[in-house]
Amino acid sequence: MRWLIRLIAFVPLLWALGFAAFVILLPGPADIKARTDAIVVPTGGPGRIARGIEVLAAGSAPRMFISGADRSTSAASIARVGSLDRRLFACCVDIGHEASNTRANAEETLEWLQGRKAKSLRLVTTDWHMPRARFELERVIGRDVRIVSDAVDSEADLSVLAREYNKFLLRRVAALGGL
Repeated sequence: MRWLIRLIAFVPLLWALGFAAFVILLPGPADIKARTDAIVVPTGGPGRIARGIEVLAAGSAPRMFISGADRSTSAASIARVGSLDRRLFACCVDIGHEASNTRANAEETLEWLQGRKAKSLRLVTTDWHMPRARFELERVIGRDVRIVSDAVDSEADLSVLAREYNKFLLRRVAALGGL
């Protein structure tokens, strides 16, 4: 019985230590000059698409894929709303409309990557979302494609960070179970 009490007391401590590490180790932006074969931007957070376009305009990748856009969203509307360079959207940006969550973003990205012979990609997402987004992407594309994490800085509060940490943990546990 005593071991059970210790175990129950240990779990919150383990969660708290993991959460502290999660917050402390949140990634930052990558070097804009780091070249990759593609840029992938899952929708859902401020600054993601603008950062992707900034990297594309710098010539650090030839194409960008925006995953999880609403079906009614076009490249022109994204460019207009974000005051972004429409010429870059016309020549070099593809938009996926099927994904509705992080796991589906990874699967949609895999479909987009097929036939492109990409050996590297830059994942642009919010700093707190990066660990889970990268985990999902690595699960579907494997180790043949090098992923560069390019995190958009956020001012997330503790509730956002705790919620994302819990999603990350649950996803890792589900993956262990084959889901």
